Amino acid sequence: MGYKLKSHSGAKKRWTLTGSGLWKRQRSGKRHLNHGMSPQRIRDLRKPAFANPAQARQLYRLLPYGA
Repeated sequence: MGYKLKSHSGAKKRWTLTGSGLWKRQRSGKRHLNHGMSPQRIRDLRKPAFANPAQARQLYRLLPYGA
């Protein structure tokens, strides 16, 4: 029998795998201390961020069973 691989807990909480196979996360920096930011920047922080191919390879290693 083989052994189970452990998932990376931090990555598990931050990243989700979409149906099309892309890794998605929320952007950081919108919680507090944003009164000096422009409204455009605050709006842009609402949008999700997707992993590039190099990050996706790392995420498949960190989360072997998906998110």
